[in-house]
Amino acid sequence: MSIFKRKNIEMKTNKEADIKTVILEKLNEKIKGNLYDNAILIPRYGYTIDIQVIKNEETDTVYNLNIIFIIKNDYLREKDEPIIEPIAAQGKDKETALTMLCESFIALLWNPIKMMFDKGTPMPISSDFLGQHYDYDLYANSVVLMGDPERKPAMLINIIKNEVSKFLGSKKYYWVRIFLARQGKKGTEGYRQNIEVRVNGIVCPSLNGRLQAYMDTWEEKDIAVVEKQFAIIVNKEDDLCPFTKEQVVDYTRKTLPLMEECKTPEEASAMKEKIDEFVGNPALASELRIFIPEILAKLTLGYTEGDSLFLLKPVENIEENAENTENKPKNIPIEFRKTQLRSYYYINQVLLDYLSRTKPDKEKVKNIVYNSVTFRELRKHIGQQNEKLGRPVEAKDLFIPGTAYKVNVENYKVW
Repeated sequence: MSIFKRKNIEMKTNKEADIKTVILEKLNEKIKGNLYDNAILIPRYGYTIDIQVIKNEETDTVYNLNIIFIIKNDYLREKDEPIIEPIAAQGKDKETALTMLCESFIALLWNPIKMMFDKGTPMPISSDFLGQHYDYDLYANSVVLMGDPERKPAMLINIIKNEVSKFLGSKKYYWVRIFLARQGKKGTEGYRQNIEVRVNGIVCPSLNGRLQAYMDTWEEKDIAVVEKQFAIIVNKEDDLCPFTKEQVVDYTRKTLPLMEECKTPEEASAMKEKIDEFVGNPALASELRIFIPEILAKLTLGYTEGDSLFLLKPVENIEENAENTENKPKNIPIEFRKTQLRSYYYINQVLLDYLSRTKPDKEKVKNIVYNSVTFRELRKHIGQQNEKLGRPVEAKDLFIPGTAYKVNVENYKVW
């Protein structure tokens, strides 16, 4: 079924434009905003809703829609990225699919946003990492259930609320999407399941596992069942990050050609000076130099990596007992999550585009990847014969919990 498998559909531009207009008009009937410049404006909340049509497909038996909703407001536009979420809908005809799409959008996304601005009752949640403390308000809609009207779903966000807090950082807004789907009965050929939790659009594997026990309580039926829930999390603090997403994207694009041609220590030193100069922020410049090779290694080699980052901090008072200094670690790793470092996924987005659209020369990519500490460590294992596998180890066989890094900047703060 389409909830488990996606297809790439080619569509004519005029078809996309026509269905976009129809969707916006249909949605605006419910939201009561203003249609302007091919988007919906909600002045009383300061929001703009735009959409991108990914799938608009009609067959003999079903009408399929897959739409990306892009929700912006003044704060998100200037300090954080907009809320971007896909919603799929099906129906026996276009009108039925449109109705399902609009109802899903309102139930999943719009209701928690409206709760936030209508001063609804939030759930308190907090985050502590690297000496930073943040308090948040969490607003969640009811669970959207499809496929089994007899089920009484639990509040999914409550199951993972304590773990979700470990993925929150200094951004003003976070959004969490929980998606559970199961088809058929265990042990049968047609059995399939999908558990996915995203924080700001990023899949978080360790959160997925937290919902497996709940899914195991579902009554087994030979039907497809889906549960979805969306939550908005608002940071009570107004920590003003010294850079924007657009700046990180621009800096990453400027850094890539420098790294492609950097082959000697002298060139590396000159590259560092250039990056420091156009970035103007020593901490962010360090993150670019560190994470571009690390993320590119993961994307090109295909090994599996966890949700974590490990910031290496110098061990204090390491010289107090001089005779044991050699046996003491010089740095200790402090674990936090990738979603708590906003530059990480901004860089990741540029690198995905770099590989798919720019299609750089393999030698240039290798030149960057060779600077990855993780890659240098994995090279010791890749190609080694493994008895359990019955073949040499490949990158796809390897798992690391996350990326370790060190920033030599005084009072370095994770944004």
